[in-house]
Amino acid sequence: ICPEFLDKNAVVYSFGIGEDISFDRAVINNHDCHVFGFDPTPKSIGWINRQKVPGKFHFYGFGISDKSGFADFYLPKNPEYVSGSIIKQKNVDLMKKVSVEMKSIKDIMNELGHQHIDVLKMDIEGSEYAVIENILDAKISMTQILIEFHSRFIEDGEHKTAQIIAK
Repeated sequence: ICPEFLDKNAVVYSFGIGEDISFDRAVINNHDCHVFGFDPTPKSIGWINRQKVPGKFHFYGFGISDKSGFADFYLPKNPEYVSGSIIKQKNVDLMKKVSVEMKSIKDIMNELGHQHIDVLKMDIEGSEYAVIENILDAKISMTQILIEFHSRFIEDGEHKTAQIIAK
């Protein structure tokens, strides 16, 4: 993160919370800004509900996708893990799924009344490729994008990652 671009008025979106808000806490502590966290994972929602979160942390129990609506969300094979995915990949159990709400970036921004995002952080278990395409097509105003790429989950993932970074 480039801290020189953040102040108390910054808008930070954090997608893929899991059971760890250390990034979100650090941003709030260091920049006194609001962080909007999103995760549709049932285990994550339960974990957040048991935490004492900072006043400037706002959690939403839906995820980001290239379109708004409900989607099948596959739970992790290992019940000790948190991260599920709407992408069929090796770490999820295709027989264990739940329906979760997903929203496009434009719909999320409209709902929250934001015209600009200062930092968008995503760790969304393989869905990042379609979401980035959607963000680029929607011409969203952003200063910084932080992405964990899951190229190992996608066929020809290294090539697709290079392509999306070039865009």
